[in-house]
Amino acid sequence: MNDDTFVTRRPSPPETAVIGVVVAVPEPWAQLLVDWRTKVGDPQARLVPPHVTLLPPTEVPAADRAAVAQHLADVARAHPAFTMHLAGTGTFSPVSDVVFVTVARGIGDCELLATDVRRGPLDRPLAYPYHPHVTVAHDVGPDMLELAYSGLADLSAEFRVEHFTEFEQTPTGAWAVAREYPLTGPPR
Repeated sequence: MNDDTFVTRRPSPPETAVIGVVVAVPEPWAQLLVDWRTKVGDPQARLVPPHVTLLPPTEVPAADRAAVAQHLADVARAHPAFTMHLAGTGTFSPVSDVVFVTVARGIGDCELLATDVRRGPLDRPLAYPYHPHVTVAHDVGPDMLELAYSGLADLSAEFRVEHFTEFEQTPTGAWAVAREYPLTGPPR
């Protein structure tokens, strides 16, 4: 046995982080959507807060975090606050077994934000065309997909979007708020 067997080593800081950028769904609708996602057995129900994705999970070098934060702040300063209306459900089936709540108002705002977010240090291709939505069932059986689809079909939630949020994935797989970026751009 050599002498350094019992030496406690400090873990080195991660060289990368996994971030996502979203429009968070506020209360009281957030808890309602978490409850539904739990009810249908979605394994992400308690790990992923209800949201409309602007940037899907993206690995970034830790050394680039300051540039990412500056980029996101610049994007937020260029876009005004807007009203979002979530109404009814949709699905990506048969391409993907996902049920979601649809964005009925605020689609264009989300598209413009997402395009700008995915520039500069966050430039990345998407696996599918961008389609703003709030996932409520994924990785569940067909009967649970149908339950989410029909159970939330009459949902209507309207709220003001005053900021977007950068989340960072924790070692447990959950997502924690890293920063919020106020939308302070001129009205359109």
